Amino acid sequence: MELSDTRIRAAKPQQKAYKLSDGKGLALLIKPNGSRLWRLRYEFDGVEKGLSLGSYPEISLKAARTRRDEARRLIAEDIDPSAKRRADKVATAETFELITREWLASLTRPAETPKNAKRRRRRNGPIDAKTVARIAKRLEMYVLPGLGSRPIRRISAPDLLTELRRIEARGTHETAHRVRAACSRVFRYAIATGRAERDVAADLVGALAPVESRHFAAVTDPNEVAGLLRAIDSYRGEFVTQFALKIAPLVFVRPGELRTAEWNQVDFEGALWRIPWSRMKMGEQHIVPLSKQALALLKDLKSITGCGRYLFPSLRTATRPISDNTVNAALRRLGYSSDEMTGHGFRTMASTLLNELGWNPDAIERQLAHDERNLSRASYNHAQYLDERRRMMQEWSDYLDRLRAGGSVQVKSDSHGARREARSQRRRFDSDRWDSEAL
Repeated sequence: MELSDTRIRAAKPQQKAYKLSDGKGLALLIKPNGSRLWRLRYEFDGVEKGLSLGSYPEISLKAARTRRDEARRLIAEDIDPSAKRRADKVATAETFELITREWLASLTRPAETPKNAKRRRRRNGPIDAKTVARIAKRLEMYVLPGLGSRPIRRISAPDLLTELRRIEARGTHETAHRVRAACSRVFRYAIATGRAERDVAADLVGALAPVESRHFAAVTDPNEVAGLLRAIDSYRGEFVTQFALKIAPLVFVRPGELRTAEWNQVDFEGALWRIPWSRMKMGEQHIVPLSKQALALLKDLKSITGCGRYLFPSLRTATRPISDNTVNAALRRLGYSSDEMTGHGFRTMASTLLNELGWNPDAIERQLAHDERNLSRASYNHAQYLDERRRMMQEWSDYLDRLRAGGSVQVKSDSHGARREARSQRRRFDSDRWDSEAL
């Protein structure tokens, strides 16, 4: 017998719970405390199961019947209503923000070995705390406000594109590409942990406006390099900054590797600076041969900052190195704009001129600590170039001395081929920084 609202309201609580049936498995459970709960009994794969449909009168008789019919439709489609409800609850709880926070936390886990770190960085990019904070800030600013509360399974490519278009509207096209790449990594993490089926951010590759290739500003003309070196010698700022400016062109490491250099990494007897893998972009220890000129500067600097940890300690506290903008700020004070020379530009300067001087491109690339993309070259042991790099670094320092003094410079006979190689190397060098998949 089907139920009616009159019959339901007339039903009184008893000492034990009892049911009023409405047919097709739907019943109203009346409990001793007076509560009225809708229950659906059904069979799925030969097993009898139950499903709660809410309480009366919050869920009316008509609404309860609608829910019953929907459950029966799912059963007809070979879908278990109880299992679907559990899956929907999980999906609703697994929001984009929740998974994003979890993924960001996973990036800070230290790698066990340099080899593992190199693999991880090639696949997922840098994982140092500063980079993680930068990625988190971008996602918090541009994506989480609009999509953070959405279940990740229910976010579509058009949903994400809407957020990325807002970034593009600000004129920050590179940021839009970086945010898309970060979102892609969040979706891939969700797929790996069983909480998403596909990476919708991957569908947006090519949907954003392209980013113009940008290059690190650098002085590469020998006459201009001579002027730069003389300007550095005339710098009268803080002594730590003076030494950083003078050493930078002699070693041409990345600015972050220079400013975080530690005294325990410098081998004065062996004339080597060993940068640990944890400080390197590619997660591999890097060896920098030190010329006589570089050693002389380091010995003078050690008499000043050698009692501390860092070669270039901050003026505010010796427990931290100089900031990542110190060298660039000093170059600005010397009159070089950001379009003329940067701290990273010492690498471009060395790469260009060493190639033009005819040095082995493999040795130059290894000294720049570039990841070798040519697999046949990568199969060689990088250390085999160390002796050649020692000679190259010493002659490079001598070359800079001659430029500083205004002397003539002799170029090796194969300079035309070297110039072609230099252009190729510079294109590779620039691509390291502005790859749209970089974070």
